[in-house]
Amino acid sequence: MKKIPFLLLLSFIIMAASTSAKDNKNVIEVLYFKANLACCKAKACNSLEAKVKEIVEKSWTDGSVSFRQVKLSDTTNTDLIKKYNAQSQTLVLVKSSKKKSTSVDVSGILQDYAKTNDAQKFETELTARINELIKRK
Repeated sequence: MKKIPFLLLLSFIIMAASTSAKDNKNVIEVLYFKANLACCKAKACNSLEAKVKEIVEKSWTDGSVSFRQVKLSDTTNTDLIKKYNAQSQTLVLVKSSKKKSTSVDVSGILQDYAKTNDAQKFETELTARINELIKRK
């Protein structure tokens, strides 16, 4: 009979430990800043966004890296836009932990991809930059 309260207590301790381990995990967020554009430009912008999102979702299925679209026209995003000096098709990697946040603007490789349409090179460069950020302390 006394074993049941002990087992309950033990299970709560294990759950708390696993939750705090997840909370301390560094998280990478890929921010894609997007403007409301006319039809032709919107197709190109949507295509770039889809490629970035595809790479993130394919390469990090464990959720350690997430993709987020940030609309420039949404007033709730004003602080983010100012913080990263973002324009349409700005791509920023943000690593957040309990102690600090680090960001890297990788818009240059996105612009290069838009010009060359070399999907393999873009994927290689983007995953390398994300992996570099993951390894940073």
